[in-house]
Amino acid sequence: MKLNELNIGSCHEGLVAKKFTCVDLVKACFDAIREKDEELNSFISLMEDQAYESAEKVDKKISEGKKIGVLEGIPIAVKDNILVRGVKATAGSKVLSSYVAPYDATVIEKLKKAGAIIIGKTNMDEFAMGSSGETSFFGITKNPLDLTRVTGGSSSGSTASVCANETICALGTDTGGSVRQPASFCGVVGFKPTYGRNSRHGVIAMGSSFDQVGTITKTVRDAGVLFEAMSGKDPLDSTSVDKKVQVVEEIGKDITGMKIGVPKEYFGEGLDEKVGAEIRKAIAKLEKAGAEIIDISLPMIKYALNVYYILMPAEVSSNMARFDGVRFGYRAEAGNLQEMYLATRRDGFGDEVRRRIMLGTFVLSSGYYDAYYKKAQQVRRLIKEDFDRAFETVDCIISPTTPTTAFKLGEKMNDPMSMYLADIYTVVVNVAGLPAIVVPCGSVKKLPVGAQLIANQFEEGKLFRVAGALESACIK
Repeated sequence: MKLNELNIGSCHEGLVAKKFTCVDLVKACFDAIREKDEELNSFISLMEDQAYESAEKVDKKISEGKKIGVLEGIPIAVKDNILVRGVKATAGSKVLSSYVAPYDATVIEKLKKAGAIIIGKTNMDEFAMGSSGETSFFGITKNPLDLTRVTGGSSSGSTASVCANETICALGTDTGGSVRQPASFCGVVGFKPTYGRNSRHGVIAMGSSFDQVGTITKTVRDAGVLFEAMSGKDPLDSTSVDKKVQVVEEIGKDITGMKIGVPKEYFGEGLDEKVGAEIRKAIAKLEKAGAEIIDISLPMIKYALNVYYILMPAEVSSNMARFDGVRFGYRAEAGNLQEMYLATRRDGFGDEVRRRIMLGTFVLSSGYYDAYYKKAQQVRRLIKEDFDRAFETVDCIISPTTPTTAFKLGEKMNDPMSMYLADIYTVVVNVAGLPAIVVPCGSVKKLPVGAQLIANQFEEGKLFRVAGALESACIK
């Protein structure tokens, strides 16, 4: 196995045992990027000099007989809406194509402190608005498993880079499924924690009450290691919480007696029959491992997509207002201030961003606020109450992640409603602020299928326990 194909645990073991150097590990990743990325388009910018400098420091520490942490010397890719000091942070948009981050996001500070080595910033749907990896100003990211198909979005580059072994692991953001949906399409592990677990400070906002930094990894354990390193209270993010995280120790534990809920609403019209069959096989494997399978109902989740595509654009409309050509980023030439505002936003934003700004501005406008925005907030509460009731009787919920496997490039670009429906099983998690993880569980015509596991707020321990059992059963 090549070094870039290892996971976090095996990288750490190899470094400690001096089977290879950290410089060797970093070089293997950059060699893979040079070999594959012209075709995949996973990365927007690389940090080669900084990465080798950090790797040399890790090697020196090992040669001196000092202990290293589990993330020390591990190459990681970072989605380009998460700030890394001194490096471009474009969010996949022309508006920010020349913007250089003046500070590190809190999650980046924590990963640097843990010794992780950032090797580059990854491509993404513009401002995280997209479900396919096709809306970036910097071009489409292709699925490493089939170059004619989408990677999924919006964390397209991060997911493709892990799938193609261009990096050991990666960070993404998940607003409505942007980590989990591409993870399912590419056959890797995608994890989104409870809202508030990870700080949003230094993350370019899309929908502030939905956004959360997540991980894309090769194993469930790797997701747990990254989560434990990043989570925690941050005084710079008032929505962050101070709750202890212990998930890695749960992986590998027996799940006998754990109750797994199967919501009937996830297995109805719209789900590809063969994808549904693979999820049913995953459920059977959990039952064989000792879990009790319980049929449940979540009647309000049929409104989740509607709620999401009212509330999220409203927040987008507000968050995008700052990109007007005055303080930072792209500025169009114009005769006066008003024309400059209009030209900057017209030329700087892509079609999908403009579409969501207009939709959000409409639902917040006078005369429509109560009918749309306020009503959606009320239904959001009802959806959360559905899950509260379900978690009184089950420990975890299992569902499909996407209705289909990865679709063809260009297939849905001219049909926004069809594209939005690709998120139908994932957005509800963000609407309710719950943690969820996607574990590869099968394939249809050689394209991966991922099972989505959902737990109650702050119960990631249960989530990782079940995810570890599913991963182990599927590997067998």
